[in-house]
Amino acid sequence: MTVYRIKSKSRSWDGEPIGILILDAAYPCVPGNVGNATTFPFPVRYKEVRGASITRLLNERDPALLAPFIDGAKELEAEGVRAITGACGFMALFQPQVAAAVNVPVFLSSMLQVPFIARTLRPDRQVGIITANAACLTEEHFTNVGISPEISKVVYGMEEQDEFRTSVLEEKGTLDSALVEKEVVSVAERMVRECPRVGAILLECSDLPPYAAAVHEATGLPVFDFITMIRHVHSALVPTRYNGHM
Repeated sequence: MTVYRIKSKSRSWDGEPIGILILDAAYPCVPGNVGNATTFPFPVRYKEVRGASITRLLNERDPALLAPFIDGAKELEAEGVRAITGACGFMALFQPQVAAAVNVPVFLSSMLQVPFIARTLRPDRQVGIITANAACLTEEHFTNVGISPEISKVVYGMEEQDEFRTSVLEEKGTLDSALVEKEVVSVAERMVRECPRVGAILLECSDLPPYAAAVHEATGLPVFDFITMIRHVHSALVPTRYNGHM
């Protein structure tokens, strides 16, 4: 007989192991995007970080956002999630502080995978990072997710791609998914052409996982993103029970 116990008297629901901190932004989140719940084969719980706009997080790196990020993480923890992720790789800015503020695992940025990816490659290979805006990505972001200077990487941005820029970075209100796919594939192809040592690709932006398969098909390389990270952590939170013995 299985006996179930409540985890907290402050809530009356269960079954959402992953909590997601999401930006205060407005643009279409297509299936495959972290912000689209149909992306996941398991329940997730969202928490919008009020005031955390794309401009304040990416362009301004506003330190005043730390408090609402911590508040959002604490709320998700109180609501019963067992791990907390983000919906923008630039949340790396607050990874150490948010992780220290709660009692569940925190993995805010897809770039947390870069040290792991680098260790899987030959020493002469590089990790290729495709980001929403290369000009906004700093050494502080890298340091906060464990990407040391010794890890060989190249960074290419999407900020000059018209549909991506206007749809996501400028929030025009519409998004042509087929066109964004062409843009990210074009950036990936240019990256591997100009940097032939790239051995794997990491999509920093939470809006790019819908196009991971297309990037893989175009480059032949392994492609990591927010979804590979979230599924990996979920598999540790909800391990498979195997029946039978050999």
